[in-house]
Amino acid sequence: MSQDVSDLYCRIKQDKQIRLDAEFSCKAGEVMAVVGPSGGGKSTLLRMIAGLNQPESGEIRYGDKPWFKGDAKVNLSPQQRHLGYVPQHFGLFPNLTALENVVAALDHIPKPERIPRAKEWLERVNLHGLPDRLPANLSGGQRQRVALARALAREPSVLLLDEPFSAVDRETRERLYLELARLKEQLSIPVVMVTHDLNEALLLADNMILISQGKMLQQGKPQEVLTRPRNEAVAKQMGLRNLFDAHVIAQEEERQITWLKFGEHLIASTYFDSLEVGTKVRWVIPNQGIRFNSIKQGRLCRSFNKLDITIDSMLTMGETVRIVASVKGVRHQINAEVPLHLALKLELAKGVNTTVALKSELIHILDQ
Repeated sequence: MSQDVSDLYCRIKQDKQIRLDAEFSCKAGEVMAVVGPSGGGKSTLLRMIAGLNQPESGEIRYGDKPWFKGDAKVNLSPQQRHLGYVPQHFGLFPNLTALENVVAALDHIPKPERIPRAKEWLERVNLHGLPDRLPANLSGGQRQRVALARALAREPSVLLLDEPFSAVDRETRERLYLELARLKEQLSIPVVMVTHDLNEALLLADNMILISQGKMLQQGKPQEVLTRPRNEAVAKQMGLRNLFDAHVIAQEEERQITWLKFGEHLIASTYFDSLEVGTKVRWVIPNQGIRFNSIKQGRLCRSFNKLDITIDSMLTMGETVRIVASVKGVRHQINAEVPLHLALKLELAKGVNTTVALKSELIHILDQ
């Protein structure tokens, strides 16, 4: 892998056709996930970085080298940008074998070195033993690996992945996640990955940007965006279902607590000094902020933020159970996901009355 590595910077503004307004940078050695619903402009953004689409205005820069500059009429071709690009359906040449597909990306090195180098890359993505197969005779996961090997064999300045795991089954996807995580440690280049799968972003990305209808809603570490969404649109897009109304009734600077009145309940949240007493707010709590009481032992005695609930429904999904419960004294329902073994241990069932505790540090008040 070439040692001349730099960060990728991108600022794009476009009003015609697909609207886009985004600015971000992706450091060398970092995976940046671009997350959002279908049709939100994610793939278009990737194609613009690749040089396949031209933005109306803005700048795309790799280190000090401009790839695109609207006002200076700079627009390098995909070849000049020298990047690795894996499109959604892999983009392999159907009439070339796995090995030949990788060799096709190696025109930057002397001819005698190409086949050994291509074999080396197929080994690195765990595809030894299959160099002579055509794409039609490979599984989805194997085709994905060939596409990845081909993209990386170019020794690209930047790696772009467009929904890289959407065309493969779950088991293959899990294996490819491990593969990418392993490769990531060896690659010191910026990797930009488009996905609509939040879990993928939480698992693989160092940073993420959330895009909806062409607008950038938030940028940050995935866990940060999940626990500190800027507003309701971000919270909903992050799949957070526990969004509630409350009023600020007290501010305790010494203890760093903002007290909220939620129906009949007092809720202690993280301290937000900008809020006046009496303000109506929307607050959110992620799943990991909800703890269930053991019905038998009653272990939540020391907690703030205890809510009595009645379980309305339980849906088992593999190893986890989705629970919807009514909160006593409030019209709202609370949504939670607990591991199946815990639900069995706590004897949770439809119609059961129990208590949950909400972790104060994970209660987040949304921007007004």
